[in-house]
Amino acid sequence: MSKVSKTDWKRLEAMKDKEIDTSDIAELGDDFFQRAELRTPSKQAVTIRLDSDVLEWFKEQGQGYQTRINQLLRVYMETKQQKSN
Repeated sequence: MSKVSKTDWKRLEAMKDKEIDTSDIAELGDDFFQRAELRTPSKQAVTIRLDSDVLEWFKEQGQGYQTRINQLLRVYMETKQQKSN
């Protein structure tokens, strides 16, 4: 990250769930979850050229390395989309 976080991460990590103020968040009831649909984007097989050390590092992390690469690309994409809005 290029900006230094001002969040007190140690304090947040030490908090218990009951200490978190959720009064401004509507609680989701059974009705919401009965109507909710899980939507996942379709996948498309592609050929991509990666630096060999980058690919090796991802593979060393274990199974699912392609999924992790996809997740990182999605975060990058969403960040860029938010900045352009």
